[in-house]
Amino acid sequence: MLFEEIHHVAIISSDYEKAKDFYVDKLGFKIKREVERKERNDTIIILDAGNNIEIELFIEKNPPLRVTRPEAAGLRHLAFRVDDIISAVAELKERGIETEEIRIDPQDGKRMTFFFDPDHLPLEIHE
Repeated sequence: MLFEEIHHVAIISSDYEKAKDFYVDKLGFKIKREVERKERNDTIIILDAGNNIEIELFIEKNPPLRVTRPEAAGLRHLAFRVDDIISAVAELKERGIETEEIRIDPQDGKRMTFFFDPDHLPLEIHE
């Protein structure tokens, strides 16, 4: 195969404090570095998502909103694998993050659910 692994996923967020609170304080991703790009009027926060994968948070004021939830062209959602969805949902709830009802993925028969970041990007947890 041409590609070895996913290097990073880029997410555009509209509010620095809300994005940092959500991804760092609530979800627990560690900041690898932060870059303020004055020439582009944005900030990039590079997060360690484990397994050599990074999440790049591009913080931009007033980015275009998602067209629909989540069926617009482009990234549909970002999914994270968990060992125990019940405990993952409970931990998210303790951190102030609500999730949808747990359901079974018809493709693989595993339990999964969605929650949303401050800019309404759908995020999934999947056993």
